[in-house]
Amino acid sequence: MSSELGSRTNRAVGETMKKTFKLSADQVKPIATGYGACIASDLITVEGHPVRFMYREAPANSFDSGWRFLAGLESDAYMAVTENHAVYDVNTIANYDPSIIPLLDSPAGSVYEKWPDSEQFVAVHD
Repeated sequence: MSSELGSRTNRAVGETMKKTFKLSADQVKPIATGYGACIASDLITVEGHPVRFMYREAPANSFDSGWRFLAGLESDAYMAVTENHAVYDVNTIANYDPSIIPLLDSPAGSVYEKWPDSEQFVAVHD
């Protein structure tokens, strides 16, 4: 599924890769600023699926929030392809799915899942 709404160039594994995003830069509003960077799947930012799985790791550096956002549809093969993910400001992903905002202050180690028939995240405990 492609979008005519916007495109940006991302660097992935040393190459320039053109991606067409569901939201254009002017559609991204400041609704969750100051959280830092995150990693998100192209199934969210390019294909337009909602966030269905989110987890927070210890940040990798001073810019990283530790948040990782997935659509919950990613196969192991999809996840293994670096180009299927990119680094974004958390605010950008909040614009794609504002339902993540109430959980953004959760500590590292937090894991949340949203079932397809629900609009609310639930904490996942192993």
